[in-house]
Amino acid sequence: MNRIDRLFGILLLLQTKKYISADKIADQFQISTRTVYRDIKALLEQGVPISFEQPRGYYIVQGYFLPPVSFSSDEANALLIMERMVSRFADKSIFTNYTSALNKVKAVLKHAQKEKLELLNESIKFQLNHEWMNEEFDHLADLQNAISGKYIIEIDYQNQNKESSKREVEAIGLVFYAYNWHLIAWCHLRNEYRDFRVSRIVKVRNLEIPYRKTVHMALNEYMKSLPVNY
Repeated sequence: MNRIDRLFGILLLLQTKKYISADKIADQFQISTRTVYRDIKALLEQGVPISFEQPRGYYIVQGYFLPPVSFSSDEANALLIMERMVSRFADKSIFTNYTSALNKVKAVLKHAQKEKLELLNESIKFQLNHEWMNEEFDHLADLQNAISGKYIIEIDYQNQNKESSKREVEAIGLVFYAYNWHLIAWCHLRNEYRDFRVSRIVKVRNLEIPYRKTVHMALNEYMKSLPVNY
């Protein structure tokens, strides 16, 4: 990767993170931390408002936005094939959002690139045994928002015996295993972490209440107890 591409890559990385350390930037681009310092200085000299907070790392001052970016054909092709994966392994809410984002990518492509992408779109098929997949559902976007917003949600849940219950939960993560999405959350009814299969969630309501539990288990720690091998 030449330096111009690397500088642009670092800028994009800074745009996607609230804070990022020099060590993580170095690992991402396989460069030394000294080179990171030089690259950050170069970006500053070009007017990019980068600041630093100890010990969190570098960040871009709020209010700065990159101009519209262009995509290479390889990048657009990668997004196209991921659309097939999303259509099979996500739910309607995520697929709708992904398709909307992909359409924005297509809008900035050159005419020749669009033609190639349309040809590729007709030439990719994804076949999967539907018996392996769960029922249709439409909650992943709401659950993602609850996790990132750290607010309590109420779910109407139906277990494998078709028994219904209402639960107030604090979601800590989503895990895909055994061909199903699972919500891992602190359940106030059971007073412990529980594993809810997302396809069995009938309804999700945002209670607009911040988490009451001050410290939560890391999702990676909970995953060690799941009945699957990774």
